[in-house]
Amino acid sequence: MALSKRGIFGETARGLIQQLAEYGRLMRLDRPIGILLLLWPTLWALWIAGEGHPDEAIFAVFVLGVIVMRSAGCVVNDLADRRFDPHVERTRDRPLAVGTVSVLEALCLFAGLMLIAFGLVLTQNRLTVTLAFAGAFLAATYPFLKRFTSLPQLYLGAAFGWGVPMAFAAQTSTLPQTAWLMFLIVVVWAIIYDTMYAMVDREDDLKLGLRSTAILFDHADRFIIGVLQLIFFAGLMLLSQIAGLGKWYWVGLVGAAIAAVYQQYLIRDRDPALCFRAFLNNNALGAAVFAGIALDYLFRAT
Repeated sequence: MALSKRGIFGETARGLIQQLAEYGRLMRLDRPIGILLLLWPTLWALWIAGEGHPDEAIFAVFVLGVIVMRSAGCVVNDLADRRFDPHVERTRDRPLAVGTVSVLEALCLFAGLMLIAFGLVLTQNRLTVTLAFAGAFLAATYPFLKRFTSLPQLYLGAAFGWGVPMAFAAQTSTLPQTAWLMFLIVVVWAIIYDTMYAMVDREDDLKLGLRSTAILFDHADRFIIGVLQLIFFAGLMLLSQIAGLGKWYWVGLVGAAIAAVYQQYLIRDRDPALCFRAFLNNNALGAAVFAGIALDYLFRAT
């Protein structure tokens, strides 16, 4: 009897662990690129708003908030796309698509994550809390835009960039010009990398009647991405003047520019696998910009 109970307990534990792993896959914790792409501009903003020394508590809240909100965004995205994902090569093995997580479980998980995010933001000032409501709306509604507009990547940019004014609000209790310039820079950056991402699924999206900038730009995609990259770097150069960033920041921009050129090389033939690599390479670009900001303040202080 004891052995039988241990066996039942072990089977239950294994089942629970397996289901938790499926929740982790639904939140894309096994693919942290989305967390990183959301984290880098948040860190840019925290470091500039805090003049190289962001408040430790605010830093912790925002890092945790990035993880939680990106996870919630993935859950609501898969809920919105659950009827499309089984027909797309890249997404057909997602938990909702294969039925390892139910719609009710996903809804409960999304609600739980949003409650955690709300609890985190309540530790901040009133302006930050107010901005958080707009951020939550952007994150929850973005997945549905691809049905109605050819520019869902623009909306994603607003969702991913919203952490920038929130970071300034938390750190300084204000929304200066620098915050909105950085917000626009991040919007442009998101259009760039999410268009590369959409290039991976272009053929499947066309069959399903979904929309994206990759479809909208068609054969001009590489050229338009190149123009957007120039606008992105022009914004970052303007930021150096407004925020008073020096030579180390420019070293970071050189590293970011090398990453951008490499991305153009990867997407040259529009091969889906290489387009996905170009998308992933934006992590290096974001890290280079942050390294430049952090080093500039570090050596300025010494």
